[in-house]
Amino acid sequence: MSHDQQPAFRPAPDDVVWDLPGEGPQRTSLLVLPHAGGNAHAYAQWRDHLPPDVRLLIGQYPGRGARFAEDLPRDIGDLAGPVVASLPAGVTDDLVVLGHSMGSLVAFEVVRSLQAAGRAPRALVVSACRAPFLANPCAVHPELLDDDALVAAIKERGGTDDGILDEPELREIILPSIRADFAIDDVYRCEESAARVQCPVTVIGGDVDPVAPAASLDRWARITDRGFSSHVLPGGHFYFQERLPEFFAVLAPVVGGHAPATA
Repeated sequence: MSHDQQPAFRPAPDDVVWDLPGEGPQRTSLLVLPHAGGNAHAYAQWRDHLPPDVRLLIGQYPGRGARFAEDLPRDIGDLAGPVVASLPAGVTDDLVVLGHSMGSLVAFEVVRSLQAAGRAPRALVVSACRAPFLANPCAVHPELLDDDALVAAIKERGGTDDGILDEPELREIILPSIRADFAIDDVYRCEESAARVQCPVTVIGGDVDPVAPAASLDRWARITDRGFSSHVLPGGHFYFQERLPEFFAVLAPVVGGHAPATA
């Protein structure tokens, strides 16, 4: 290697996949992939709602948290690939993969990558997202928006602490990764002939979600012949934030396990 060539940077696995085990032996792992502009911290509270024998894993994308100094992601592979590479040993023996919004597309690609390696997860759960073979019906076009217009678009969707977006210094830190994520989500599409997973699929959405209308969610059924179920809860694009008990009641039979750690 010539001295002007730098080795490829590899983030620490525990910076890419947060590992939040419960108490006692861990029977099942639940891997959560965040929404566009989201981060692992936003889903850490889910630990309190899961059975103690379910290990919670949360993906952290480039450009945020301990991965802040990394290059921003350019395509879905930049989001999914490091997550697959950073999964703790043995978790794919009994793994459920879940994504919310754009995270559902990342989750789908994680499942495709794992099954290509002969490690298909037990189930895929997708939330508030179009099926992967559909064009994005609600593209944001961040490249056409100045910061104020992009912040307005984010606030309209919900799910982000508006206080962060109203702080100029914090906004300057987080907007580049949000722009990168939305640019990926805008153009992602998988050919329907290739959009197949070898596990059951559960889809969940909000009844008044303008981004992923409830009527379109059943199209996820086309990606599997291993079983499909769909659930619609009251709410918009981030319906689960106000409906965590109902949301985890839907997840319970997919993940299984004993009683939640807390009521």
